[in-house]
Amino acid sequence: MAESTGVGERRASSEAAMDAEVTDGFELPGAPDAFGRLWTPHRMAYVKGGQGQFRNQDDCPFCAAPGRSDEESLIVHRGRTAYAVLNLFPYNPGHLLVCPYRHVPDYTDITAEETAEMAAIAQTAMRVIRKVSGPHGFNLGINQGDAGGAGIASHLHQHIVPRWGGDGNFLPIIAQTKQITQTLDETRRILSEAWPEDGTAAGAE
Repeated sequence: MAESTGVGERRASSEAAMDAEVTDGFELPGAPDAFGRLWTPHRMAYVKGGQGQFRNQDDCPFCAAPGRSDEESLIVHRGRTAYAVLNLFPYNPGHLLVCPYRHVPDYTDITAEETAEMAAIAQTAMRVIRKVSGPHGFNLGINQGDAGGAGIASHLHQHIVPRWGGDGNFLPIIAQTKQITQTLDETRRILSEAWPEDGTAAGAE
């Protein structure tokens, strides 16, 4: 019978040590892999709160934003009845939200003036984003109500998402992660500087 060289024992000991390094608090062993992790703990406060976390005008971020500076609130444009603000959790660079100042939940709750200005701001936003970053297309939409997927259902807001060919790469599809290559304050500055001085009337194509 061959004498043990101790190689197998050392290998087993080494593998056990490696396994201990990747065992989590539930004592579930993992395996080292080549994938990096993009940790976003700042989102947890939003995720844990759920869709019902902002129900009242007092705690609504869309009501609070106009009371702060444009830089602090990431506001790109202020109109008479509505304003444009960067999404704090953008799908793509330049992802804007158009919100009425009034705290109303439903598209049918806004006045004709608010409806017209929200539409005008959306059109101008598309022109401005095309000018500064040349997207290939856009997604525009309103998620209405909790069941409709609205993150803040109590305050109406319209999404304007610039899209580029190939921007739906493997990260969001496989890893549920989106790569944003520009800081929000830089994006806000670029868009606000390119916004027409006379509001939503200029820039027609």
